Amino acid sequence: MRSAPTPEPSIQRTDRQPPGSHRTAALLAGLDGVPWGEIQDSSGSAAAIPRLLRKVAWGDAETARAALKDLRKRICQYGFVVEQATAATVPFLWELAQRPQVSCRAQIIQLLKNIADARQWETTATAYPKLLNHHENPVAWERAARQAVRARRDGLERLLAEDDSEITRATTELARTLGD
Repeated sequence: MRSAPTPEPSIQRTDRQPPGSHRTAALLAGLDGVPWGEIQDSSGSAAAIPRLLRKVAWGDAETARAALKDLRKRICQYGFVVEQATAATVPFLWELAQRPQVSCRAQIIQLLKNIADARQWETTATAYPKLLNHHENPVAWERAARQAVRARRDGLERLLAEDDSEITRATTELARTLGD
């Protein structure tokens, strides 16, 4: 006589789009086209960034917040030190900030503001100009990250029209930083 199979623990991932969800099918399109393994974040290889962005996009509120916290440490450490991978991550952050189903949108907007404010490497290069001649030029990373935030600022108007006061407050701060 055969016994009933023993149930296996769930191995369902919380960082992937739910099956059959057509509404969010285009969310994070192009993410796998970025050579994440070839660029650096604060921990070394930026290969974990796509997984973290997916957790922010499709995870429950707790999962999304934890992933965003980890992502923040990797691309804008201490709230003002950007990395090589930051500029490549910014368009996906803008996209997530625009999506109502994403639970931590205000925190994403605050991260974009931090990136737009980042001047740590430029300030350091003022005192130590040799930094500009370094093979890995963090000043260029910082400028590219700020430019990436500015390039998507057309999304500000929509975010300012949100009913969520936390989102509009964070967006207002970002708009001030960008001079809009």
